[in-house]
Formats: sequence, structure tokens, C-alpha cells
Amino acid sequence: MTRLVVVGSINMDLVTVARHFPAPGETLLGERFLSVHGGKGGNQAVAAARLGAEVHMVGALGDDAFAQALCDALAAEGIDLEHVARIDHCSSGTAAITVSGGENQIIVVPGANARLTPDHVMNAQQLIARADAVLVQMEIPLETVEATLRVAHDQHVPVILNPAPAQPLPTEWLQLARYITPNQHELATLLCADPSEDFRRLMRRAPCPVVLTRGAEGAWFREEGELQHQEGFTVEAVDSTGAGDTFNAALAVFLHEGLPIAVRKACAAAALSVTRLGARGGMPHPAEVDALLARQHS
Repeated sequence: MTRLVVVGSINMDLVTVARHFPAPGETLLGERFLSVHGGKGGNQAVAAARLGAEVHMVGALGDDAFAQALCDALAAEGIDLEHVARIDHCSSGTAAITVSGGENQIIVVPGANARLTPDHVMNAQQLIARADAVLVQMEIPLETVEATLRVAHDQHVPVILNPAPAQPLPTEWLQLARYITPNQHELATLLCADPSEDFRRLMRRAPCPVVLTRGAEGAWFREEGELQHQEGFTVEAVDSTGAGDTFNAALAVFLHEGLPIAVRKACAAAALSVTRLGARGGMPHPAEVDALLARQHS
């Protein structure tokens, strides 16, 4: 069983489904509303647990009404929460999500996620040292991202940095990551480059190995030598929320099988994740991934 540590955000997602996205100043009647558990860190932890990993979460929750529900949902997936802090006099993270036509628009309020500090990471140092891989995203303070990269690197544990939401990062930080997993816009932002530049050129300029996600087109990756392309899997998209989180989780879970296999399985898992509503609604189990791979192969 792969042992993963996920350092990242935990949110309550407030989801509205509508016929189309509202224009500025426009009021719409939505078709459906639901509250679902999210946050990029929490989502990646859940996706990895469903794919069979032993998952330990490093994160923070507030003292509001959402906190216990968020905690209970993670625990129900079998995720270890020893290093999830409770922050007094602070709200838990929230995300307001509008879904239309299989696409989404999202506004995130960090809440307690903004209070996750390097000290929380240092307190989990022994846990990280025993991990097979570490996942970290950027819905937490940058100094905490840096601490995660440094601790994992110092412990010789591969760390996957999902640079979302993206902003420029020092080259030194990127070099600490075993892989970064941006889309084209995020990679351009990291490198302070023109987002219209060919993504293959951007990948070659990056100071560390890149696994670049391309939505329905699949993913591109490179460790040494030429770039390689993994095609996407054809499914009926319902909600793309959480697809990137599922991809990152699967990449970490299957990394021990080699990067090409891990990317292929990550693309399959991400494709399955968009077939149901909600960030976690479609996150698959191993049998579902195997079935999709078998259908594609046949």
C-alpha cells in the first residue's frame, strides 16, 4: 500500500448548478444547490484514499459549523487526521462554485487554510520521512508550501507540487519538487512566461520535471529525453470540478509503477471523476480505473 502525506487546503464547497454563467449584474435562477466537501488538499487526500493509498492529511480547520462535518467526511474515507489543526476564532475554508455545461467558476475564501504554517509541517516531519510521496498545492501560504518542499526533499521523499492557484515561484523551490503538475496557464505563470507560448517549449524551460495536464487531451510529461503524450479518455462530462485533484492523487498513488504508467492511470482516473457532480462525487476506485483502461485497450 502506497503511503502518502497530503499537505493542503480543506474547504466546504457551496455548489450551484445553472443553465449558464451569470454576466456581471445578472441574477439567475439556479437549477440545483448542494454543499459538498472540497479543498484541493482534502480532495487529493480523498481521491488517493479511494485509489487504495494510506493517506495522512496535514491541514487546518476553523471552529465554525463546517469544521466537524469536514473532519468527519475525511475520517470516513479512512484518512489519518492527527495533523489537521483546529484554529480558534477562524472560519473553515469555503469555495463558491457555479457549474454549467460541464465547466465551472470558483471563488475560494481560505479561512483556516491561510493559518496553516511551516510549524505544522515541521511537526509532521517524521510522518513525511516515512511516506512514499508527498502532495502539496497552493491554496495554503507560500511559506508552508516551501517548508513542505524542503522537508520532503531533505528526507529524500518525492514531492509532487500541484501549482494551483498558480503564481510565480523561485527556481530554487521548483528544483526541490520531483514533479510539478500544472496546466499550460499555470506553467506560464510559474515561469513568468507568455501563456500563449507553445506548452512544449515551456516544459523544456522548466527547472524540474513537468507533468502537464491538458484536460480532455490528456497529459504531456518528460523526465529525460523527448516529451511524451498520454491521450485522454472519452467520457460524458458532467462536472470538471476535482478532475485535477484526482489526476494528482492518482499520479502519486501509482508513481511507484513508473511515470508513464502513473500518468496513464491518472488520466483515466481524472476522466472518471468528471462523470458525476461534485469535486469528490466521481472520484473512482481502482476497479473503475482498471475497467476504463481495459475498455480503452480493447
